[in-house]
Amino acid sequence: MRDSLVETLIGALVVIAAVVFAWFALARGSDAPVNPNAREFGARFSSISGVDRGADVRVSGVKVGIVKAISLDPETNEARAVLTVDSNINVFDDAVARIQTDGLLGGAYISLDPGYDAFELGPVASCDTGESVFDGTGCSMINQTQGSVDLLTLFASFASGNGGGSSGDSDSASEDDLGGYPE
Repeated sequence: MRDSLVETLIGALVVIAAVVFAWFALARGSDAPVNPNAREFGARFSSISGVDRGADVRVSGVKVGIVKAISLDPETNEARAVLTVDSNINVFDDAVARIQTDGLLGGAYISLDPGYDAFELGPVASCDTGESVFDGTGCSMINQTQGSVDLLTLFASFASGNGGGSSGDSDSASEDDLGGYPE
């Protein structure tokens, strides 16, 4: 009898700990912390697989912001991401946002190449009062993006022989390539 009471108490403690961890994860996951000195940028991706709200935005591997929101554009069926980036980072019109991962099985983040103003395009235009990202004005938009790559599809294309070689090329050497001797 005493053993079953001890087992019941331990089981109850495990359940309580699991509930506390679940509550903490849900409470923290819904509130992505936003730097008050950050600028918001919008970016459209063909695929944003693996990136969640609160994911890092990095420049040269250094965290400079977070993904504030992700939604689907009902007109274009593209993923829309709102990025908050430290206001000290100059983001120019030739900026590029790419989905990257930490290693083969790591988490996804958005790598931001803020541009270099090489063509003197200037910085990305900020939204004026009454305007917001994705409202059709084009303010605060990063127009050059690269979506995430689905590794299973990539592996399947290599397995089926469509892995990047041009069709019609032969990998076998001819007799002339071998000095006139057949294999």
